Amino acid sequence: MFDKFKDECGIFGIFDHPEAANLTYLGLYALQHRGQESVGIASSDGTRLKLTRAMGHVADVFDESQLAALPGRATIGHVRYSTAGDSGLANAQPLLIDCAHGQIAICHNGNLVNAQELRDALVARGSIFQTTSDTEVLLHLYARSRAATREAALVEAVSQVQGAFSFILLTKDSVIAVRDPHGFRPLVVGRLGDASIFCSETCALDLIGATYERDVEPGEVLIAGPGGTRSIRPFPPARLSHCIFEHVYFARPDSLVFGESVNEVRTALGRVLARESAVEADVVVPVPDSGVCAALGYAEESGIPFNMGLIRNHYVGRTFIEPRQSIRHFGVRVKLNPVRSILEGKRVVLVDDSIVRGTTSRKLVRMVKAAGAREVHMRISCPPTVSPCFYGVDTPRRSELIAATHSLEEIRTYLDADSLAYLSLDGLLSTVGERRGSYCTSCYTGEYPVVFPRDEQAYLQLALKLYE
Repeated sequence: MFDKFKDECGIFGIFDHPEAANLTYLGLYALQHRGQESVGIASSDGTRLKLTRAMGHVADVFDESQLAALPGRATIGHVRYSTAGDSGLANAQPLLIDCAHGQIAICHNGNLVNAQELRDALVARGSIFQTTSDTEVLLHLYARSRAATREAALVEAVSQVQGAFSFILLTKDSVIAVRDPHGFRPLVVGRLGDASIFCSETCALDLIGATYERDVEPGEVLIAGPGGTRSIRPFPPARLSHCIFEHVYFARPDSLVFGESVNEVRTALGRVLARESAVEADVVVPVPDSGVCAALGYAEESGIPFNMGLIRNHYVGRTFIEPRQSIRHFGVRVKLNPVRSILEGKRVVLVDDSIVRGTTSRKLVRMVKAAGAREVHMRISCPPTVSPCFYGVDTPRRSELIAATHSLEEIRTYLDADSLAYLSLDGLLSTVGERRGSYCTSCYTGEYPVVFPRDEQAYLQLALKLYE
């Protein structure tokens, strides 16, 4: 319904806590914004692994009886939005297998750019795949390894995959966190008493009263087991390429991501945007919820009053029945409704985090004008999105990205806005200070930090099919 990038996935794992399953449920609840298609939890009682997965939201899938059926002091969990592989129960995670190295379950946030190449080779050697998920490739590599230990087999398997990955794995007596050497996707370490916790964002730690300790370092493998937590760094270093869009849109504003406060970065995006693209106006209005922080920053820097001129309905389900007779802007109005008393007769700065296809932005501008706004000036707190992401974000084909095929003036005309301005790439990177060189900006530049395994153009065409 909404013209936005889709959040990728959220992962959570805990070792050595008597209420591991219950805490994982809560952790996934806090990470629900990262994936809304399916949810799953795997647990270990020290002898065997058990798994429950289903389509739907965390609170709809799990109840007390299901959590009680996941015994043990170690669990991992996953909320999914599909970026590689179909949306269906077969691809829901965690994935669980039993092989020569014993049982193992895995949760994955990211995208393996050489998964198809590896899959083709594995199938040629007799492997039988049960899913269309790129994550399953790693499990096949792990199961085929002749390494003497589970740890060595895992390192051997991970060494063969390329792209963006934050993994949390569960064995009968350990929880293992792995992050790719580029550090594309976030993964943090927390502590709750004697329990070790790994998760996508710190907001999940906050909900369960855990303490944030640090990030899992790019290229690091952390193993929480009976003897404590061990760290190994078996992979060669690589150029850091943190996903800048985590700060722009994906992560919750109350999280720390890549060591930075998401709220502070987003507010700074708005301040810089106001300096770069000032306009005479009467009110700054965010597109809730993702545009709120940037709009506050824009209002603070510009001195223009901030007000919630659009109100979000937080109780919209995944489906709704449309009326037989057309209602103007119905799809957007179900989720957002204008406040006429704030907008009528005003020159409005409408702040949003991004424009993808432009269809929703166009409806929003027209809806605000229909509510009586005299002028609508659209301000976007990131640069124009001109390229798809292949590192764990569901983005449309390049031809569907409005900024890839239209000029700024053409986009403004399409949106029916009185003016339009994006944040510059330099302005975006200025908000992360000294770390500006450690971010991936491929969606704004078309420059990809991980080399594709096949001819790049052929790979791009192949990968684009995932998003059709």
